[in-house]
Amino acid sequence: EKRKMTVYELLEEAKKLNQSQQKELIKLLVDHLANHPSKPKRRLPELQGLGKETWQGVDAQEYINELRGK
Repeated sequence: EKRKMTVYELLEEAKKLNQSQQKELIKLLVDHLANHPSKPKRRLPELQGLGKETWQGVDAQEYINELRGK
């Protein structure tokens, strides 16, 4: 599987482009961001209670002791 590049690695690659290509890359990125707005972030209170059914009937201390191998 092909490894994803970090933004810093991408920047180093972009530095290898000539100035015209760098400007074109910036334009393409700006256009992409304008046409694909990010999803609104969730507020922490919205997540309260999610997955609580997973822990029903589980004793917290017993669970921790089991994780610790006691």
